Amino acid sequence: MPKMKTNSGAKKRFALTGTGKIKRKHAFKRHILTKKTTKQKRNLTQSGLVAASDVNNVKFLLGMK
Repeated sequence: MPKMKTNSGAKKRFALTGTGKIKRKHAFKRHILTKKTTKQKRNLTQSGLVAASDVNNVKFLLGMK
């Protein structure tokens, strides 16, 4: 049986933490930034974690399941 391929889009978007959680970046930080407040833009810079309900799907895309 051949090896399972990792989804190319997923490997660019997600990263594993040391404890095995999946890190992600926030959306809405690419363009149309003039109407967003400085606080909003600053908070979008920080990385977040993938929601518990999405972890299984992301792990499948990353070839971890």
